[in-house]
Formats: sequence, C-alpha cells, structure tokens
Amino acid sequence: MDASKLMLGDTEVPRIGLGTNRLTSTSEHVALVQEAVTAGLGLIDTAHTYAGGESEATIGAALSPAADGVAVATKGGWGAGNGCPDVLRAQIEESLRRLGTETIALYYLHRVDPETLLEDSLGTIREYHDRGNVRHVGLSEVGIDQIERARAVVPIAAVQNNYSLAERKHDDVVDYCAAEGIVFVPFFPLRGVASRQLSEIAVGHGASPTQIALAWLVRRSPTTLPIPGTLSLEHLKENLASLEIELSDAEFEALR
Repeated sequence: MDASKLMLGDTEVPRIGLGTNRLTSTSEHVALVQEAVTAGLGLIDTAHTYAGGESEATIGAALSPAADGVAVATKGGWGAGNGCPDVLRAQIEESLRRLGTETIALYYLHRVDPETLLEDSLGTIREYHDRGNVRHVGLSEVGIDQIERARAVVPIAAVQNNYSLAERKHDDVVDYCAAEGIVFVPFFPLRGVASRQLSEIAVGHGASPTQIALAWLVRRSPTTLPIPGTLSLEHLKENLASLEIELSDAEFEALR
C-alpha cells in the first residue's frame, strides 16, 4: 500500500486528517468541508463538544449522505460524569443526528471519566458498535494500560493523544500502537514545534516548517495520522502535500 495512506478500519485514507474544533454552522465552513474532501482529505475529526455542537452539524450539512472514502470521527464523554452510560448514550444519539448518519465511522471516548469505570463507558460505546451505529472505536489521551483494558471490552482501532515534535510524553503509546496495528492520531501536531533546525530543514526541501513537522510525524511510525486543524483550504492542501516529503535518516534523527 502507498506509504502516504493507511487503513482506518476498512477505509484507506491519506495520513493527514483535519481537526475541526473551530468549525461553525456557516455556509463558508460547509463549503470548506466539501472542498477539503474534493482536495483529497480522508479523515475529518470532530467531537460532541466542538463549537457547542456546530462542528458536527456543519460536517453533517456538508457530507450527509456520507461521501465515499471519507471517514468522519467524533468523540463523546468529555469531562467528569460524562462517561457514565446514560450521558454517553445521549451524546452518541445527538452526534448521530447532527452528522446526519446511521453509522459513525470512528467514535472515541473523549476522555477517561474519573467518576466512571473505563469498562462501563466502553461497554456503552460497544452497544452502538454491535448495533452497527459505530463502525470503529477509539480512545483519547490514554496510556498503554488503559488501551489494554479497553481492548478487553471492544476492539480499539485508533488512539488520539497529544503528540508532536515538541510534546513527546506518549512515545511509548506511539510504539505500542505501531506494534499492535492501531492507528495513532496526534492532536495539536503543530503546537510549539518551531525551531531553527526545523526551519533549516524546511529550506532544504523547499517546504514550510509545518510541513516538515508533519512529515516527521508521518515517518515517526507507520500508523501515525496527524490531524492539524485549519479553516483555510490553502493550509489544508499544504498539509496534505507534506505527505510527499521524504526526510533523510539524518534529518529525522536531528529532529528526534
């Protein structure tokens, strides 16, 4: 398979997605989502909480019925108490309505709820998985022990953690996911990554520093799929173009 793509469950997608925590219910943002898909985007990441629900609604307005070859991922259970089964069920139902779909391609538990057993939260998501309303299940901001507990309840297709050149606390999770064939989705992949070294390598490739930072993440592991957020189609195309950049071993290690 093309190294610039990977399998997210049963869908082959480019290894750069789109984060949508600022997407709002405007005609401009609906058009942006549609143009992003036309440009080749394969994964759109949202959440029940993003923009007070407008992010999901905007994606639903743009893509319902679902476009072929595009996976929309959403999340529920953000904040203490929101991972309890009744709350999570209500959030999943609302996400299905906003997205205008009968099946969510990838549904993450947004955070492990300190007030609810992880197994209970995931058992709720598994109900929707078993009914066909959730195709694949993911976790966000977790460690290896939590992933292993989760996998005893339901198959885990993706893990989304804060990870970048500047934030490396989840190196062990990146390696675990690679070994287990789980897609690892770095969020905030460009936050605080600027450095002189990054800029120098970018000049050598005729690329932007952010493109080099994304190329590094893609090379870091065969299952990484960063989701930089943007409201600019130009930036989105620039992000996707980073998949064409091949860092040398020396460049990769210098940034590592």
